Amino acid sequence: MYERKIPEDLECGITVAMKVFGGKWKPCIIDAIHRGFHRPSEMHREIGVATPRVIDMQLRELEKHGVVFKKIYHGLPLRVEYYFTPLGDSVVPIILQLDAWGSKNRGLLKPKFLAAIS
Repeated sequence: MYERKIPEDLECGITVAMKVFGGKWKPCIIDAIHRGFHRPSEMHREIGVATPRVIDMQLRELEKHGVVFKKIYHGLPLRVEYYFTPLGDSVVPIILQLDAWGSKNRGLLKPKFLAAIS
């Protein structure tokens, strides 16, 4: 098992926040759940630029950190949906602020930068 050589500073709030929702697609996943996309297949379609494997891995990480919980519906076919925990509800306003900031400042960013992140 991998062990970090340099320990993380978990006393720093930014480090903790980045650990929880700092993955490349985690903010998009949180936004998708907030907008009503609860099934992994819905998220795969909604976030089409991310591979299903990556979305599934980041959903598991969000579940491990207690941001979302998985609800399993037994039957055929088996159905899984993700919902926010109270901790996850507290993250939503931050993600909405990030979205608002990005929308407001999109025109101020250099075109080369926007092309590089697409």
